Amino acid sequence: MKVPFGDLRVHYAQVQAEIDGAVKRVLSSGHYILGPELERFERDFEEFLGSPYVIGCASGTEAIYLALAAWGVGPGDEVIVVAHTAVPTISAISMTGATPVFVDIDASSYVMDVGEVRSRITERTRAVVPVHLYGQMVDLDPLLELARDYNLAVIEDVAQATGCTYKDRGTAGTFGDYGAFSFYPSKNLGAFGDGGAVCTGSRENYERLVMLRNYGQSRRYYHDMVGINSRLDELQAAILGAQLPFVGQWNERRRQIARRYSQGLKDVVQVPSENTWSSHVYHLYVIQTAGREALQEYLLDRGIQTLIHYPIPAHLQKAYSYLGYQHGDLPATEHVTKRILSLPIYPELTDGQVDYVIEGIRSFHKAGPATQQGRGSESPVAVPLTPQANTPPATV
Repeated sequence: MKVPFGDLRVHYAQVQAEIDGAVKRVLSSGHYILGPELERFERDFEEFLGSPYVIGCASGTEAIYLALAAWGVGPGDEVIVVAHTAVPTISAISMTGATPVFVDIDASSYVMDVGEVRSRITERTRAVVPVHLYGQMVDLDPLLELARDYNLAVIEDVAQATGCTYKDRGTAGTFGDYGAFSFYPSKNLGAFGDGGAVCTGSRENYERLVMLRNYGQSRRYYHDMVGINSRLDELQAAILGAQLPFVGQWNERRRQIARRYSQGLKDVVQVPSENTWSSHVYHLYVIQTAGREALQEYLLDRGIQTLIHYPIPAHLQKAYSYLGYQHGDLPATEHVTKRILSLPIYPELTDGQVDYVIEGIRSFHKAGPATQQGRGSESPVAVPLTPQANTPPATV
């Protein structure tokens, strides 16, 4: 049996009629930029989120950038964020000229340790970017209170948590000053290309975002601020709109798969934990285990693709060496990045495929140390708990 990490062809087949109809509608209209499809999707996404204002943009990275720029973040400023995230989160901060300041994570849920944020605030701090990683949310109430005390913007990175809810009070992205979304194809709501969106509860913020994404124009050829080209095109807006009604059932299927994994694996690996304050929409299903590289190799030999999200935290990446961070600065982050492994999880995955993955992991651990010594593997010692051809693009 083959279990790819993702399969966008199967996904397309599930919604082919809706997607084909949306694409044909756009192509027949002759209107491809800033047209009725984008307006419709923005209004529908506002309703989905329960947010007063949404603007579509070109990518999740630029969604974070636009939010930072709308707040006035720029050179000389600092933005607090975790190092355990996709580097595009950090890229958005760098695009403004601001400096990322890293805080550690909670080792069991992988999201920002809010208790560490206060100690990183300086007179240069302008914003905090909580990353709702893998499909569940940072604990926002204490973070929002802290942000109010220091007049900081809270920009939620919701790239991996579309549809997630917080304390049954609302959806991810609607609690901070801004919520930034990615519609990369593998996301819980994915475009057939790049795309993103920003939501906000403020009319003033919204008007600035609308100008910033379109060269800073208040109206055509009248530029009131320095902006960029970051527009969600009509084709992608129509494709996203066609899929939006299915997000709830797709998220529930992800949760079903996660429960099946957890039940079958909880006695052999560290399975994901779910925070009490957040639902979990399982954009990724991430286990922790010793001997990770050997397990990954063992599964690949059996046709099961896995990935690591993410093997090198941002503070130890060569690109950010100028910030001066060293090994040991973020102990929880560094601990989990040596142990984490992402298993296949997407709505079209069958129960049979899930069971095959479970059987593969269980057989690896049953085989003992001899099997667990693979090429490049770490020693399978106890650690305290605290692409191939035709493979779709890996999630970022």
